[in-house]
Amino acid sequence: MPPIVAQISDPKIAFAYLRPACVLLTRAPTATNVETLSGQLKEVNDATLQQLQEYVLFPLRFVLKVPGPKDERLVQSVAEAVSHILENTCVQNWETLRDLLSELCLCLCSPSDPGKPADTSEELKSSVLRCLDALLHAAYGDIVFKLFEPVMLPGLGAAISLLLALAEKEKSRGVQAAALKCLQSLTLQCDCTQEHVVPSSEERHAMGSTLASFLPGITVAVARIITGDLRQGHGVTIRAIKVMSRTVGLVMEDAQIQAGEPSKTPPADLGRIAQLMVLRTPAWVKSTAEKLSVLLRKIISCTSSHQHWRVRLEMVELDDHLLARCSQSLRECVGPLLEALVGAVNDEEPRVRKRCEDVLCEVSQRNQSCVSGSSAQTFTDVLSENLHSLATSLPRLMRTSDDQKKLFVLNVFLGYLKVLGPTVSVVLNSAAHLERISKALMQVLELDVMDVRIVEERSHAVTIETSPGSQDSYAAHIQRKHFLYFTDEKIFSALMEICRTLGYYGNIYLLTDHFLDLYQQSSAYRKQAAMVLNEIVTGAAGIAVATADHGLKSQVQGHSASREDLKVAVVSIMEEYTSLHNWHLITVSEETERDRQDQQVLSPSGLLSISNNNVGNTKAHQLNPSSSGTPPSSSSTSTIHQLNSNIWQLCIQLEGVAHFAQALGPDFRPVLMTSLYPVLEKAGEETLLVSQAALGSMWAISEACGYRSLKELINDNCDYLLNDISLNLQRLSQHPQAPRVLTVMLTHSDCSLLPLVGDIVEDVLTALDLSYDHTAALFCSVLHALMKALARWFPSSRGRSRESAPSKHTSPPPEEVLDIRHFLLELRKQKELAEGVGIEEDDVENLEVHPPTECEDADDIGGPDVKVELPAHLSTTKDVMERCIHLLSDPCLRLRLKVLDVLELCACVLSEREDELLPMAHRCWPALLQRLTADDPLAVLRAFRVLCTLGETCGDFLRRRVSKEVLPKLSSSLVRQAPVSAKAGPVYTHTLAYKLQLAVLQGLGSLCLRLNLGDADLDAVCEACLPYLSCRQPIRLQEAGRSVFHHLIQADPDAFWFTLNELHCPCSYVPPHPDLQPVRLSGMGRARDEYSDNVLKLLREEFGSVAEATS
Repeated sequence: MPPIVAQISDPKIAFAYLRPACVLLTRAPTATNVETLSGQLKEVNDATLQQLQEYVLFPLRFVLKVPGPKDERLVQSVAEAVSHILENTCVQNWETLRDLLSELCLCLCSPSDPGKPADTSEELKSSVLRCLDALLHAAYGDIVFKLFEPVMLPGLGAAISLLLALAEKEKSRGVQAAALKCLQSLTLQCDCTQEHVVPSSEERHAMGSTLASFLPGITVAVARIITGDLRQGHGVTIRAIKVMSRTVGLVMEDAQIQAGEPSKTPPADLGRIAQLMVLRTPAWVKSTAEKLSVLLRKIISCTSSHQHWRVRLEMVELDDHLLARCSQSLRECVGPLLEALVGAVNDEEPRVRKRCEDVLCEVSQRNQSCVSGSSAQTFTDVLSENLHSLATSLPRLMRTSDDQKKLFVLNVFLGYLKVLGPTVSVVLNSAAHLERISKALMQVLELDVMDVRIVEERSHAVTIETSPGSQDSYAAHIQRKHFLYFTDEKIFSALMEICRTLGYYGNIYLLTDHFLDLYQQSSAYRKQAAMVLNEIVTGAAGIAVATADHGLKSQVQGHSASREDLKVAVVSIMEEYTSLHNWHLITVSEETERDRQDQQVLSPSGLLSISNNNVGNTKAHQLNPSSSGTPPSSSSTSTIHQLNSNIWQLCIQLEGVAHFAQALGPDFRPVLMTSLYPVLEKAGEETLLVSQAALGSMWAISEACGYRSLKELINDNCDYLLNDISLNLQRLSQHPQAPRVLTVMLTHSDCSLLPLVGDIVEDVLTALDLSYDHTAALFCSVLHALMKALARWFPSSRGRSRESAPSKHTSPPPEEVLDIRHFLLELRKQKELAEGVGIEEDDVENLEVHPPTECEDADDIGGPDVKVELPAHLSTTKDVMERCIHLLSDPCLRLRLKVLDVLELCACVLSEREDELLPMAHRCWPALLQRLTADDPLAVLRAFRVLCTLGETCGDFLRRRVSKEVLPKLSSSLVRQAPVSAKAGPVYTHTLAYKLQLAVLQGLGSLCLRLNLGDADLDAVCEACLPYLSCRQPIRLQEAGRSVFHHLIQADPDAFWFTLNELHCPCSYVPPHPDLQPVRLSGMGRARDEYSDNVLKLLREEFGSVAEATS
């Protein structure tokens, strides 16, 4: 590190040291000479340099004054040298300040057009701007204020125009930022860390009067920079906002405007310069404020959602600066400025939010302390009027603006509510405000209900198993709402937060009554009003409300509603939601066979009681207020629009039940008696959205009331639920949803429910016995849910053993060496036995009688046989299976399919007791055979699945029946359909014939193996399935065909090894001894064909080491 050289402190020595370089530079103005002088200047200390300032500046200024074009490097070197001098000294001479300012500006402007920047390098501009900034900071004492005297208006105007042009049109960010910083320094508004001259009030007034002449030009140009290209970077934008803020704050300062212009007349020698002067009269102030309001609105709209948080923070500072200094002179701008502040209350950046909250508190306190006189407008009045105005324009803005603008408007709306805080309840007491806000929400939240998929999607919610993951699976399938006027999810979140904030700060009774009136007034507002009510209750409970400390301080206390108030509001809303005309809405088209059958059941003439056969009791009393009433009649021409609207209304109301449960928590338990039954009704709906929403409500109720699962919720409340079901089943015309409630309970409960539902199941079966035509379609889904629940609650040991059994071996068994001697001896023995030789000895051995064991004696001692009573679940299964046998021949295909599903479940449950299952299988066989052989393909498909299940459970009992009555028809069907599927294209895989083929092939192998069929039957199956080993068949049919052969090989490996090798033999077999005859198989030497690949795959998987034939 070089030693530090001591700087020259003696002025005489410094003068003698610098004089040669100054003289040389004056004679020869070159960049080298400038750099030499610049290097020597750095060796002189600051105090000495201050004394020699004028002397060392002269040669540098002389270079700039030389007429004619100059080398850029020379000018840049001069600017850097001057910057060094000015940064380390003070300018105490006004003429030096004035002339240097003029000379530096000339370096920046074009020689041909002084009003425009010169086309020079960025480095030169940066150096000159740095020098200019140093000059303005070096101005000492009062001399800087002479820049703002009237005589300096032309020169000051030229400098300002030049700096603005550089800031706006220069492409370099560094030059733009430097020009704006110079502009701040020129107006004495610099915010750097150096010391600055602090003007007195009179000096600020003089500066404001002078800059008033340039205010239009500065604000328009700076506004263009702020709203310009985002690529200029956030640093330039922040500088421009600061220039705007400080300049407007200086010229339009309330203290200056109220003090008025000085009465002294301007000097007479000004001449035309006097025309440039502006008098800040009230008329000028008003006109300027109006024009500034337009500019500020434009700036706010561009910066309120700027991607960089520092820009948004600077806008908060601008709002604070102008509201603190110019609130009276800029009356027209107070609204936009407050709107910008309020919008920033919900900024995503915490630092912006915090600063905004502090500013709003200061604004609120200033306005409350400054209110004087009856005509003065309070801050609350301003905010409430702005809120009313915004609510009026909200629907129009939501229809016409882009999503970014919509989100900003909603954030402003929300900000007004948060700033008003507890005063919201006072504002909402105004009927005009409440009406305008509510109607705006109704229009903005209008749903788009034209999506046909909403009606088409059907629910399988009743089949969802109860498991810890059910809640997660529900949450993953929540349907997103689609609105007419926006698509962004953030906009919907903002609207919901507005509603919650209204509920938190507003009067819960007032809001509930008002929006319930809207709910009842028109079906057009019903869905929106329900959404708002749901969020109001949530907000009133203090849930998901972002409360802050920036609310207005007033006598009104802001807090969430009391638990009692909440409960009263929830009960009133729930009564409206679950009322007859708002809960029992049509959600599916009625032009289906099943619906026509249900309508027969539910028609007044077909009123049924499951406990007796009375048909005329139409004056039944309502026993369950939560679900009573006849569904409203509807036209068969319900449009998609109406159905979708009904679906969404039910979904929103079910979401409301979930919101209410979360709001009340454990206090919701008393409401369960009237709310749980309707929710379970909707959980059994066919429409997917409704059932999902109901399932979500059930989970929310469970969590709120302290239940760990839906099973616990249902079991704990099953007493009054089952009581309601029992009563409602006797009045099906009034309560058609009762079977669905029972279905949902069975789906989500456990075996502890079985003893409680026994009587109801008996009533259902009795109703089926008394009137199959009317009730079969209605109750079959209940029986299916019951059997599915029993199969889940009491799993079969056969099923468990099958699941735990090891899968088929994947590796071939180890190869064994053939013992010829043992083979020949065994062959001779078998031949003698076939001829009857040696049979007597075997018979004598077999006729030996073994003495009875003690166990057998003990069993024989017992009295007469007593049939053990069946467990409840098996007894119920037998009763259900008995009814299914009769329903298998029903003319309705949909019912037959459902009955076959129930029958399959019955077989699974009864598989534990063969002595009970076999008689029932015998009884159902004739009807099942009809479904297998002479029915719709869909029914055949389902019936074959039942047959496979019976084959697994009944075994040998069905062998002869299947062999004689089923296999021939299945085999012929497979043979007949094989050529069709081999020639078909890819569309064939979507046909019913393909699905039937696939199901038969997938189940046939295991059926043959389980029934232990004879050789003739196995050969028939083999012949039927051989065509499906062709590579021309669809892939899944080939896989299913191979699965059949896998099972057949397990039944008779030798026979089917021979069959496959006859079809295609991959290798020749050499006899182990020359005396033995060689093996000749039909498949030997055959070229590869369509069967080769699948045959080789089977031989390799089942018989191990098979060498592929070489081509």
